[in-house]
Amino acid sequence: MSFQIPRGTQDILPSEVEKWQYIEQVARDICRRYNYQEIRTPIFEHTELFLRSVGDTTDIVQKEMYTFEDRGGRSITLRPEGTAAVVRSFVENKMYGSPNQPVKLYYMGPMFRYERPQSGRFRQFVQFGVEALGSNDPAIDAEVIALAMEVYQSLGLKKLKLVINSLGDAESRKAHRQALIDHFKGRIDELCEDCQSRLEKNPMRILDCKKDRDHELMATAPSILDYLNEESRAYFEKVQIYLSKLGVDFEVDSRLVRGLDYYNHTAFEIMSNAEGFGAITTLCGGGRYNGLVQEIGGPETPGVGFALSIERLLAALEAEGISLPLIGGIDCYVVALGEKAKDESVVLVNALRKAGIVAEKDYQDRKVKAQLKAADRLQAKYVAILGDDELEKQVINIKNMTTGEQTEVPLDSFVSYVKEALQ
Repeated sequence: MSFQIPRGTQDILPSEVEKWQYIEQVARDICRRYNYQEIRTPIFEHTELFLRSVGDTTDIVQKEMYTFEDRGGRSITLRPEGTAAVVRSFVENKMYGSPNQPVKLYYMGPMFRYERPQSGRFRQFVQFGVEALGSNDPAIDAEVIALAMEVYQSLGLKKLKLVINSLGDAESRKAHRQALIDHFKGRIDELCEDCQSRLEKNPMRILDCKKDRDHELMATAPSILDYLNEESRAYFEKVQIYLSKLGVDFEVDSRLVRGLDYYNHTAFEIMSNAEGFGAITTLCGGGRYNGLVQEIGGPETPGVGFALSIERLLAALEAEGISLPLIGGIDCYVVALGEKAKDESVVLVNALRKAGIVAEKDYQDRKVKAQLKAADRLQAKYVAILGDDELEKQVINIKNMTTGEQTEVPLDSFVSYVKEALQ
């Protein structure tokens, strides 16, 4: 019987893993500079957490969650997104009581959604995201957006478009909600079943419909920007001022609503304009979610954050033809000739590794020529050749694979010689 990988998942093989590690390290370094600390939450949570936070009118809850009953009869869901779990941890661990406010966190890990697999979209995918909890300052909205842009730009991406919008506060959204109902209700039967079910529950979600995005009613729908009260309008204007001061280019898109119910005030998406990137251009999305902490059982605490897909980031790099500056190859390959030399090579390779040098040797009893070919495939910077004759004289031959220069050095200074040569 043969086994195949489940649909919508992928094996990340050694040849690709280094790209992931590089991207992850760039993201970690940027978070460190912005003073965001890593948090790690479980891969599964109680289902009720996502029903309350993400919203029961969203595609995620209605169609995409991996939910099952455990042996104790509890409903468990593989996390479809990261914010709800971070906020749950924030509340459960009383991080709102920390003297360091706002609490600035980042996470990285697999998420799960039962979607139709396509380019850059998987059923198991990896998200990197940040959350800043505890501040109503529009400056931190701008900081979060700037951090997201810096991740992409640090990796070399240039064909990016940032769009922002305001979803307003509760008062603004209430007025906009009624305007949307009035706009759609006379012709709601022209739209899909999802839109029809959302008309009374959450009409703003109609604007996020993928099936009816080109319907004329979408283009003429009332703009949230026309219903912002004075406070919401001033907040949004301040976010734009800060972004401009930070040198972050953006466009205002009044139709941007985001796909999760917990957003209010600032909402944003970063897209790729690279030719041939694909129909789904969104790389990253986020915004402000005042009220989510209370919904999950905590005190009134404002929050703002974003999440981005590592898979889609890699696709954007490929679309722009960007190669990451990966450090490939090994430092030293030890070639052994003869049984005594082979035994000694085990000790030498171990000594190299303990000195912080990336080293390898032959484990298949190959001939010298085959060992040298193996060293070449591994892109070894140096090859050390040890035979029984050299062992008797307590010397070893070291070849610089870049220049071809070969040097005989005493065996007891072998490790220090290689270390110095590499530096």
